[in-house]
Amino acid sequence: MESSSPALSNLSPLLTAQAFLSSTALFSTMDIKTLFFTVILVPWMLSSAARNGYMEAVKPKKDIMTPADYDNAGDLERSQAAAPKREGELPTCLLCVCLTGSVYCEEVSPEMTAVPSLPKETAYLYARYNKISKITNKDFADLATLKRIDLTGNVISEIEDGAFSKLILLEELDLSENQLVRLPMLPVKLVSLNANHNRLKTKGVKSTAFMKLTKLAYLYLGNNELEAIPQLPESLRVVHLNKNKITTLSDETFCQRNNTWYIRTNIEEVRLDGNPLNLANHPNSFVCLRALPIGQYHSITTTQ
Repeated sequence: MESSSPALSNLSPLLTAQAFLSSTALFSTMDIKTLFFTVILVPWMLSSAARNGYMEAVKPKKDIMTPADYDNAGDLERSQAAAPKREGELPTCLLCVCLTGSVYCEEVSPEMTAVPSLPKETAYLYARYNKISKITNKDFADLATLKRIDLTGNVISEIEDGAFSKLILLEELDLSENQLVRLPMLPVKLVSLNANHNRLKTKGVKSTAFMKLTKLAYLYLGNNELEAIPQLPESLRVVHLNKNKITTLSDETFCQRNNTWYIRTNIEEVRLDGNPLNLANHPNSFVCLRALPIGQYHSITTTQ
């Protein structure tokens, strides 16, 4: 018994160490699993859940942004409040293209036969190639912001005399390719007037119609039925009177009869071609100009 005690005593520490190591290994394995679960897996699960919840919270609902319900007459009227609708007339910005300050109504279908109601802030109107036949005093009465009106290619035969009188900012007016026989009163700040290709007659254009337009620089009256040239303001740079029925000029049409030193410095371009006019008969009519009228001219001979 005594001989076996030392062996047993030597063996006990080994068994104790082995048990300790086994328990330590088991504890380490469990500790690592626990550590992984608590430090990595749980936060990841919580983060994922939170992220999903956040995405649901911020995800926009489909019915938040809805287009205007144009089946509702009240909504339609409010959307067109800036462009009041006349009775029986479709809203202008459904027929035309409305951008900030500009309205484009070109070749509108169904046919546009009158100037449409316009947004209050309209500065530029392009209503070309429609079937507008008349301009009334009411069409632009409340649109003092207008700077340019283009009515090219309509069938306008009448413009009421005060139609443009309240347009204090209007600078450009294009009435070309219509059926006008007379011009209305024009705004004093007008810079450019195009009335080419109409039926304007001398009695429909007052001789002093342009004299108060001190800023008028571009005047286009070609392809009409004028028999005489109206008085022209000093501000003019370009004047086209080609293809009319003008037969005569005076020394004061462009120049000043009693002032041989007078030079008309502003005018850059004059067109008188296509008239039954012989320029050779009017040698003093252009002496004050920096350049002679442009275009092709044919001498006209008369038979006795």
